[in-house]
Amino acid sequence: MKKIILDKADRRILSELQKDATLSLAVLSDRAGISQTPCWKRVKKLEKEGVIRSRVALLDRELLGLGVTVFVSVKTSDHDETWLKSFADKISAIPEVAEFYRMSGDVDYLLKIICGDIADYDRIYKRIIGGTKLSDVSSSFAMEQLKYTTEIPLM
Repeated sequence: MKKIILDKADRRILSELQKDATLSLAVLSDRAGISQTPCWKRVKKLEKEGVIRSRVALLDRELLGLGVTVFVSVKTSDHDETWLKSFADKISAIPEVAEFYRMSGDVDYLLKIICGDIADYDRIYKRIIGGTKLSDVSSSFAMEQLKYTTEIPLM
């Protein structure tokens, strides 16, 4: 995968869009320090190159009754490609799994789950372990969210 080289204007555009993707072209170009047509062309180029993957709305989980965050560490003794594909498909199909990583070190997989309460998590946990050979599944419940951002640092 090739690395995209960004100039100062690209960084400004991306920084502003990460804060508010609903900015008008006039406001965005003003904040980026360039005129509207070049700004629009840069945004389209960044979308085409895949730097801007999508524009989304961030929701308030608490207001939606989804105030519990669980980090689940999974260990397995099975590491072949077929098992991984099957496990990845199974976990990816669980909508409450917000993030899913294959790890190095002592833990093989790490999941971030967003759910309503402990009973809700127990239902999800049973889906995770059901029919899959795992050697350890450990859950840690977040007590307080101290920092959260979707912004990627642009140096």
